[in-house]
Amino acid sequence: MSEEQRRPLAGRVPDLGALELLLAVARHGSLGRAARELGITQPAASSRIRSMERQLGVALLDRSPRGSRLTDAGALVTDWAGRIVEAAEAFDAGAQALRDQRDLRLRVAASMTIAEYLLPGWLIALRAARPGTAVSLFAGNSAAVAQRLLAGEADLGFVEGLAVPDGLDGTVIARDRLAVVAAPTHPWARRRSAPAPAELAATPLILRERGSGTRQVLDSALAAYGGLAEPLLELASTTAVKSAAVSGAGPAVLSELAIADELSARRLVRVPVEGVALHRDLRAVWPHGPRPAGPARDLLSLTRRRPG
Repeated sequence: MSEEQRRPLAGRVPDLGALELLLAVARHGSLGRAARELGITQPAASSRIRSMERQLGVALLDRSPRGSRLTDAGALVTDWAGRIVEAAEAFDAGAQALRDQRDLRLRVAASMTIAEYLLPGWLIALRAARPGTAVSLFAGNSAAVAQRLLAGEADLGFVEGLAVPDGLDGTVIARDRLAVVAAPTHPWARRRSAPAPAELAATPLILRERGSGTRQVLDSALAAYGGLAEPLLELASTTAVKSAAVSGAGPAVLSELAIADELSARRLVRVPVEGVALHRDLRAVWPHGPRPAGPARDLLSLTRRRPG
């Protein structure tokens, strides 16, 4: 790793305020109008842009009496900035969901994959629809989500698995597929023939813990082939499983929701397996009885409108 790469990320990446300013300049084609939108002076905006250009080592704007135009490098940086700001909004919505200090509350329990990859977007939309609602969030495996609901500690839950847990009602909100993946250096990533289901079952894998929706689906899919071998590693989060697989420790089975970036960057390689149905329903669930009302009903409605 180079000396530059060892520097803290905060010293190498512009702050959110600077990125929001750059996005405003791109929208308006004017530094002055962008400054007015953000409530700062034009000299302060100009200084912030120049500071960002020095930090990145590239020119971002061509300035003229007719306005400010993005350079080619500026257009590319603006595209990246948009993704960072969107991710920050999702982070902020998730953090807000952990705070339950207002009177109007919604208690949500979600399995790890849904909590990490789908719920932030839904919470952003819920905050726009119900800005006075404070959402508390519990993230755990599907079995733990069911326990929370049955104990009266959550109003709405989201689980991954083969069926609605006992004592709960639910509805399917999305379909998800699981994929067998390995690091590019692993022998499975270079083999010409796909592993047979029996070989997959007999191979020690990096797996989520028992009680997770991913583990339930895999146990069921491979039951006819002798069941799963003793795991190589058994980890309690999708992120931990993914990190172990990327490191080359062994093959893993993960939701396609979790691995799009790793597959695109070839940090992980999909390993096809024939004859095994690795898919599952993602469900919203609630205690048996009437359908959710109030904020829980609104959140449930949002999950059906948005991709997931």
